[in-house]
Amino acid sequence: MQKILRGIAVALAVALFAAPSVAATTTTVRHRIAIQVDQNDPQVMNLALNNASNIIDYYRAKGEDVQVEIVAYGPGLNMLRADTSPVKARLKLMKDVSFPSRIVFSACNNTRQAMEKREGHAIAIVPEARIVPSGVVRLMNLEEQGWSYVRP
Repeated sequence: MQKILRGIAVALAVALFAAPSVAATTTTVRHRIAIQVDQNDPQVMNLALNNASNIIDYYRAKGEDVQVEIVAYGPGLNMLRADTSPVKARLKLMKDVSFPSRIVFSACNNTRQAMEKREGHAIAIVPEARIVPSGVVRLMNLEEQGWSYVRP
């Protein structure tokens, strides 16, 4: 009988200590969205940035965590090029001031290398962005990890 009571007491103790950690994981909501930019069009670039800002503002107001990654490839890489970006100032503001921990800009290295070959010189990417091997593969990987996906 004492073994049974001791077993029940141990089970109760385990349940009581486990409950707060289970509750903590279910109340933390994490939203993740990948936004594709594949057009050299300032309107599309600004729409992607507007979408990112609106998403972050929405979840921040609800007290919920959100992560946004904008992936630029093909003609859309111009968004993240240091020499051609029509939204360079806005990228800096969003990454450095508005949403530093909530937004990532990813530049496709395949596209960059193709542009460098075609143009005959190195292509610099804005410092707010990071280079990924392939923009399309990056989007695939994010979706496989459960990220939502938008193409403006």
